Amino acid sequence: MYIPKLVSIIIPCFNASRWLSESIDSCLQQTYPHLEIIIIDDASTDNSLEIINNYSDKYTNKIKWCSIPHSGGNYARNLGIKMSQGEYIQFLDADDYIFPEKIERQVKFLESTGADVVYGDWRYQFHRENETIEFADIQISGVQTDILESLLATWWVAVAALLYKRQAVENSDGWDENLPAAQDRDFFLSVVINGAKVKYQSGCYSIYRRYGDITVSTSSKLRWIASHCLILEKTESKLLELKRLSHNYRRAIAACYFDLARTALFIDYSLYLKLVDAALTRFPDFEGNSTREFYHLIRAIIGFRHTERIICLILITKKNCRSFLNIFMHQFDYLV
Repeated sequence: MYIPKLVSIIIPCFNASRWLSESIDSCLQQTYPHLEIIIIDDASTDNSLEIINNYSDKYTNKIKWCSIPHSGGNYARNLGIKMSQGEYIQFLDADDYIFPEKIERQVKFLESTGADVVYGDWRYQFHRENETIEFADIQISGVQTDILESLLATWWVAVAALLYKRQAVENSDGWDENLPAAQDRDFFLSVVINGAKVKYQSGCYSIYRRYGDITVSTSSKLRWIASHCLILEKTESKLLELKRLSHNYRRAIAACYFDLARTALFIDYSLYLKLVDAALTRFPDFEGNSTREFYHLIRAIIGFRHTERIICLILITKKNCRSFLNIFMHQFDYLV
């Protein structure tokens, strides 16, 4: 006789009252009924705790929760894992949500394929300053030939789009409570490096909210870059220890450093140079991530470093001209 396995949905919450009800409702509306919802309130100062209490009183058999001193999302997730009893684990941020069929589809997929982790497609939901809501195109996660290589480079999948077997989570190093950003990538890397079998299932059943076109300020971008550098250093050290730092993985790490360099270009040019050097140190034959023929043509003539200097000069000039034009048009509109 088949006995359905329990799924634990872990929701860390900090001042998410605006979205929390929609997130919890998306869990309660799942077509897979064998669920427990674990909410960790990370010392919210809005009315999140009141919302959690209301749901807990109504769904005493489904919802567990606790309130903790402010300790960060990763501490909350690790605590949620300890509190959970499910054989499958779903992580869900308090401002995101999932569609009703999500859990059922992914549980069936894991059971039919024998995989330890499944990931699917997902979609941004943009909240504009004028209070309108827009959906971006569906992000097709796709089959990754080597999931570790993809994660080391520039590939990413939203937290809500994954479902884990409990054993894969327990075999990992957990959520790094010292990382201020990019924690989900670090956790997924840890799961994969520790031997989890990961498979892709097509279909978009997860929504990731974003507020405007840019979600982080300049200062948080620097923190985001620093966090990714820490993740790369930690992962590189682990792969060296395991004697698994292959040619492809070194190139993937270089590609990530280069991607971070391009992010730093308009913030801190000296940091951009350091990150380009980090890429070339890991993989001296690295030639960039561009697919443009113009870039390849110049690179073939003058090499990667000189090509980067020219391209970056063009990018910086374009940005400055655009900024000047915006200022000019603003002043012109004011005069008119």
